Amino acid sequence: MDDSGWDIDPDDEPGAAMVATVGRQIKAWREAAGMRAGEFGAALGYGENLVYKVEGGRRIPRPEFLDKADEVLGAGGKLAILKREMEEARYPKKVRDLAKLEARSVELLAYGNSSFHGLLQSAEYARALFAMRQPAYPQDEIERGVAARVARQAIYERTPAPTLGFVQEEVVLRRPLGGKMVLRRQLERLLKISELRNVTIRVMPMDREEHAGVDGEIQVLKFKHGTAVGRSEGAFGGRPVSDPKQLRILELRYGMIRAQALTPRESTAFIERMLGET
Repeated sequence: MDDSGWDIDPDDEPGAAMVATVGRQIKAWREAAGMRAGEFGAALGYGENLVYKVEGGRRIPRPEFLDKADEVLGAGGKLAILKREMEEARYPKKVRDLAKLEARSVELLAYGNSSFHGLLQSAEYARALFAMRQPAYPQDEIERGVAARVARQAIYERTPAPTLGFVQEEVVLRRPLGGKMVLRRQLERLLKISELRNVTIRVMPMDREEHAGVDGEIQVLKFKHGTAVGRSEGAFGGRPVSDPKQLRILELRYGMIRAQALTPRESTAFIERMLGET
């Protein structure tokens, strides 16, 4: 077995350094135990080639690899504990950076017009989205993307809980990406999340004659010391911004979008109706 791991993003220098450090530790433990790479691999149930890749920092080891390595080498948990670092390294750098920002935020404002926001997505829905991308993703990359997206949803378990506000287009609730059953379970998840006291979900109906969100998606993250960062497809070249004047523009647009959308109660009723029709 030589597939127990993930490829390293060549542009992710911090992640690559982390993987290389873990590889050196595994090699040091193996050599201290007097085991050759082939012998070590056989004991783990993996090929010698994979052992060399992991030790050389060219492959991100899966959690089960580290668990077996810890047991075989008698590391007493010192290798198994590295699973957390490797779980982070397997996600693309931009996803890790976003997750860190979300983890620090005290308020999140998000408007989406093409699919459900990542923090709202079920694993099935996220998998369907990744599988639709072109050029086609390898299955391993699809699962890697799904795991990263689901990991971000730990934000719902934070204490104190951040304030989360979402506005989603009606068409997103109607479009059966991945199939009707995937959409149905996604709508059920949406209703469950909407029950959280710190979460507000609004629906933007298709019959609106005026719409402040015509320039595309918006997201603003606010932090406890008064700083914030935001991004919109149709503003400032689509790049993240933290300048107060630019952030005020994004918040103004989001505020208008929110005012034009259904109220939270109306939105819940709308989602329930869509669920009944699915």
